[in-house]
Amino acid sequence: MNKYSNLLLKVAAIFGLIGAGLGGHMAGSGSYALRPIHAHILVVGWLTLFAWAVYYKVFQPKSRILAGLHVYSAIVGAVGLTAGMALYNFKPAFLPEAVETAIYIGGGAILLLSFVFFCLLTFTQGNKEK
Repeated sequence: MNKYSNLLLKVAAIFGLIGAGLGGHMAGSGSYALRPIHAHILVVGWLTLFAWAVYYKVFQPKSRILAGLHVYSAIVGAVGLTAGMALYNFKPAFLPEAVETAIYIGGGAILLLSFVFFCLLTFTQGNKEK
């Protein structure tokens, strides 16, 4: 499970860097139009993935399959939700609106599924730590 902890930690660090950079850009430009994207990058990408990295460092889940589903759906969902949110707000001309919306909604749905997997992991965890 250490590999899951390391993977989540690295992805959380990338989200933290992007979120801090975006926050710096907003402060420097005086425009807070990107505030929802910034908030989701930091809360979902940085904070949540970091917390889950700590979970895998401290606990040994019983189900490897469920843990794998959780970790990979968390990463795909966090990237999909935040990227979809950015695309939906920026509305790039080269991408149909239906694709933007699908990425946004699909990412959010996958992220929600990762929270379900995490809940199942914690309730089937037992009391044993590593």
